[in-house]
Amino acid sequence: MIIVTGGAGFIGSNVVNDLATKHPGEVVVCDWLEEGDKWRNIAKAELADIVMPEDLEEFLVDYGSDVDLIVHMGAISATTERDADLIVESNIRLTLDLWHWCAEHGVRFIYASSAATYGDGAAGFDDDAGIDALAGLHPLNAYGWSKHFVDRRIARLIAQGKKTPPQWAGLKFFNVYGPNEYHKDDMRSVIHKIFPDAATGKPVTLFKSHRPDFEDGGQSRDFVYVKDCAAVISWLADTPDVSGLYNLGTGEARSFKDLATATFAALNRKPNIEYVDTPEAIRDKYQYFTEAKMDRLRAAGYDKPFTSLEDGVMDYVQNYLVKDDPYL
Repeated sequence: MIIVTGGAGFIGSNVVNDLATKHPGEVVVCDWLEEGDKWRNIAKAELADIVMPEDLEEFLVDYGSDVDLIVHMGAISATTERDADLIVESNIRLTLDLWHWCAEHGVRFIYASSAATYGDGAAGFDDDAGIDALAGLHPLNAYGWSKHFVDRRIARLIAQGKKTPPQWAGLKFFNVYGPNEYHKDDMRSVIHKIFPDAATGKPVTLFKSHRPDFEDGGQSRDFVYVKDCAAVISWLADTPDVSGLYNLGTGEARSFKDLATATFAALNRKPNIEYVDTPEAIRDKYQYFTEAKMDRLRAAGYDKPFTSLEDGVMDYVQNYLVKDDPYL
């Protein structure tokens, strides 16, 4: 049995659909579905069960001996969340509790970290899991800090020789886009935000650059297609001898202008882009460049190519966003 927390969410549901295809009837989703269409993210998967997060502890008491792997994707993922106590409860406490449970019961554990742990990027984007290397990172928001807290705590437990899960992996997700993100409101990818205007031929807006070394729209991110993220987790599930903290991007930064251009191309339209000032409230902390260093994941044995931005946007737009049923 495989439990995926946050399994009805964006990345989580892609992981669930991938794992359920390979292990039908063996995947358990732990998540809240709430009102709206979030349930559709997992509607096509053959699942073993759906468990509310508040019932997970009891579920593990009853069925823990059947669990082989927990993929912990559940978290408050909004970088704008201001309630730090809520973030501690959801992102730190639950993750560490599951870590210790897996260590005690011999269950493999994969959890979501984040590129937000790198802060403004001044220290680079190297997924070095050493205690000293992690101490040099300074996240800019409570969400990034919560993920960094867990990475550092796990590094310390390992250094102290404490019991660990038989396999463990933390994944620092960069800028993920793709199907099933529709419930994420303002945390959706830029592609999904600009799609309605691009599809109708209206201009889309991007931020101007306020630095002389970047053109307008030249601010860059490591955009990674969500299907690639699911593929990495599936590979880890099939490769139990691999453990560690790994970046999950493509290793290639691309500009927002490239992203918008690819979206128009997927719609067979000419680019129509306008630029607006970056809001002053975020201008001083706005990142102009992120790029995952992927050497460690490659050295661990993951050798599949990552989807190019153009191919990923093409698939997302043509096979999902323009369809009546845009769900995976």
